[in-house]
Amino acid sequence: MKKVEAIIRKSKFEEVKKALHDVEVNFFSYWDVTGQGHEKQGHVYRGISYSTAEIQRRFLSIVVNDEFLQRTIDAIIKSGATDRVGDGKIFVLPVEEAYRVRTGEKGGGSLN
Repeated sequence: MKKVEAIIRKSKFEEVKKALHDVEVNFFSYWDVTGQGHEKQGHVYRGISYSTAEIQRRFLSIVVNDEFLQRTIDAIIKSGATDRVGDGKIFVLPVEEAYRVRTGEKGGGSLN
């Protein structure tokens, strides 16, 4: 099992959510976040200058069985990209064990 943590543009969330559902990743947690990257490039939109660090972000936390890992990553990249600075990051971490609270079931089956 792996944990996929993705930081994406908030404006791309609905597209990413649909792409994840399309590859049968139906359960994940998310929340709005702010942070600071090392990109200092500013952009001008309709005459207003803004920093890429100030773009609204959404953090997704997804635990998947190993066979779902690559399709999860591909779905996020394909649907979340704008080809501009600040599209986000994806991190993959190992998960040692998972338990379903209601039944006590453990392992990969507890994710279904």
